Amino acid sequence: MDVGVIGIGSMGRNHVRVYSELKGVENLYVYDSVEKNAEAAREFATICHSIDELLDASEAVSICVPTRYHYDVAMRVIEAGVHCLIEKPMTLTLDEAERLLSAIRGRDLVVGVGHIERFNPIVTEIKRIIKSPAYVEIKRHNPGSSRITDSSVVEDLMIHDIDIVFNVLFPGREDYTISSAGTRNVCEALIRFDSSIVSLSASRLSSKKFRTFYVEEEGVTTEGDFMTQEVYIYRKPDKYLKEGERYLQENIIEKVLVSKVEPLKVELRAFLDAVRGRQEFPVTPEQAFRNMKVCAEISRGLV
Repeated sequence: MDVGVIGIGSMGRNHVRVYSELKGVENLYVYDSVEKNAEAAREFATICHSIDELLDASEAVSICVPTRYHYDVAMRVIEAGVHCLIEKPMTLTLDEAERLLSAIRGRDLVVGVGHIERFNPIVTEIKRIIKSPAYVEIKRHNPGSSRITDSSVVEDLMIHDIDIVFNVLFPGREDYTISSAGTRNVCEALIRFDSSIVSLSASRLSSKKFRTFYVEEEGVTTEGDFMTQEVYIYRKPDKYLKEGERYLQENIIEKVLVSKVEPLKVELRAFLDAVRGRQEFPVTPEQAFRNMKVCAEISRGLV
């Protein structure tokens, strides 16, 4: 398959690197409006001098331009009849997302959205292990980055965990309420699904990078790290042990064996497989739109 990447910033360069490693990618093409950005990919790809040149050569493309350009670029790709994977968030605004969804409907195209954390192997384990979460806490804190200029921390970081909450832990649920507080660079949100509570926090002010989750169910607690791809399960023992005046309780601790892989490689392989089989990509535009709507609800609490 001949594949293209539009936008060769830090994420675009990662797409180029991974595509160059995947079997089944025959020719790789890149385009960036800033010529020196495209030059960074010359080792792996053929540089195109316009989007139209790239689209004429490619069967499928990754769209890795800044968020404010997602809508315009995605519309050009879709109107050209080329399959595409759009980096998250799908568009800058909900209005753009609705118009993009309308343009996609009725076309025989594979269009996916790059919520990369969905392809982290520990998310597969979360889906397998967790059945009835009563309390969920996910933290995603990063040092600041000059790369993001047009999104708040909600669309930039928290959206990964919104996707996991609404499409993995509580799929299809509409019975929720949200409260939130924060600024463009730090935010905490509390989401309630009936009797279940979800706490999400995201920051671009941290001096330490961490991405962790913690889930409590009846008799079982699960915690893990998205970066190290480690998952631990804590189970209550069947009975308490009495020793004098004290009660001792030792939890049973299990370390889940996770096949550690690069999520982007899994994501791009899934995209190419979907294109070959004309199948739906795991993260659909409809799911991405729903994630954006939740982001908008949370962002109302920002100052």
